Amino acid sequence: MRVAELSRRSGVPLPTIKFYLREGLLPPGERTSPNQAAYGEHHLHRLLLIRALIDLAQVPVAQVRAVLAALDSDDSLHSKIGAAHRAATPARRLTATDADRAAAAEEVRALIDRRGWRVGPDAPAITTLVDTIAAMRSLGHDRQLDYLDAYAEAVERIAELEVGRVTEGRDTDQIAEKVVIGTILGETLIAAMRLLAQESVSGRDWA
Repeated sequence: MRVAELSRRSGVPLPTIKFYLREGLLPPGERTSPNQAAYGEHHLHRLLLIRALIDLAQVPVAQVRAVLAALDSDDSLHSKIGAAHRAATPARRLTATDADRAAAAEEVRALIDRRGWRVGPDAPAITTLVDTIAAMRSLGHDRQLDYLDAYAEAVERIAELEVGRVTEGRDTDQIAEKVVIGTILGETLIAAMRLLAQESVSGRDWA
């Protein structure tokens, strides 16, 4: 297909597609003339993937580029998934006191040990969890942290469902994409359902 049809089928404006091509997010099409190129279904898939990451998951363009580079690499499946997760994890530092952050770090280590989770010490999610707990304590919202083990049990069940579903595939590139996109968009999915459930429960209990 030509780029105009790619735009029509994907719903992505032509200038945006050209921007993705310039930025290397979308691979170039097959040149058919000096001013024309042909695009295939894999271009359409990649374009929809890019839009989902940017529009739905709110992943910045620079991080999208890093995620796609990880997925396109020749590394092992484990390395692809790890690199993509790290690329998609935002670097953030939440406001908290040093004392609260140190206490939170101990709490997170204890939680990981209790659950028997096998995670690398450099996993960005550890820092995010530590900073989030520390910020909540600094703000005086301690009671929600009483549910950490319940949260951990719930997300572990979700992870088991997701990983079990993903391993049904055989192609390592497809598996890597399923894991990464399932994680990134899965967070958006779960957050949306959580909001709906909270509204329902509050309406039931407090209306």
